[in-house]
Amino acid sequence: MKYLLIAVMTVTGIAAFSQDCKNYFYLQNNKTIEITIANKKGEASGKQVYTVSNFQSSGGTSTSTVNSEMFDKKGKSITKSVSTVKCMNGVMMMDMKMSMPQTGQDVGSTDAKAENVYLEYPALMKVGDVLKDGHMEIETDNKGMKQTLSLDITNRKVEGNESITTPAGTWQCFRISNNTKMKIKTMGIGIPMNMDVTEWFVPGFGIVKTESKYGSTEVSSIK
Repeated sequence: MKYLLIAVMTVTGIAAFSQDCKNYFYLQNNKTIEITIANKKGEASGKQVYTVSNFQSSGGTSTSTVNSEMFDKKGKSITKSVSTVKCMNGVMMMDMKMSMPQTGQDVGSTDAKAENVYLEYPALMKVGDVLKDGHMEIETDNKGMKQTLSLDITNRKVEGNESITTPAGTWQCFRISNNTKMKIKTMGIGIPMNMDVTEWFVPGFGIVKTESKYGSTEVSSIK
């Protein structure tokens, strides 16, 4: 089921709304979020489905478990993972496993294991802010082949405030740019992937769209 959320906010309204953790869609029990993945030509090449469970709130901190499954364009499951999302005093903290670049390519069935490392989205974000960097390392087993993956997200800047429409709705968003560097090592040999990424973040709600030279993602449904 699709629903439309049109957020027209003043600066005061943004600040007030972003303080409330309960509105983030990754912090709502039994919520299912579907992300459409497109390649650099703009063609749909797969989807990512997130399901939310185990929401808990205590002492100003809210947490939830997010199960993720990626499907190729034919509907075949190719990747699964489990992440944790937090919100502390309105600050969204996204598990960095959820920030791994989606290139629209079939990367095979991969089991990823890593400690939870978070990327922060401050409650009182404003245009011109520089946000905290993030670094994560993962050990993976790709069809029996051991790999190490490192992910660095740096130079995070809030560059604008604009309206974005996806199949799931229309939102007033902050446009955030970053430099993303991912390296996969197999038997000591590293394959780097570098890109400039733009994402659109709705205060108190979540990320609704991303773009890079490899393609894009956007929220297509929230149930």
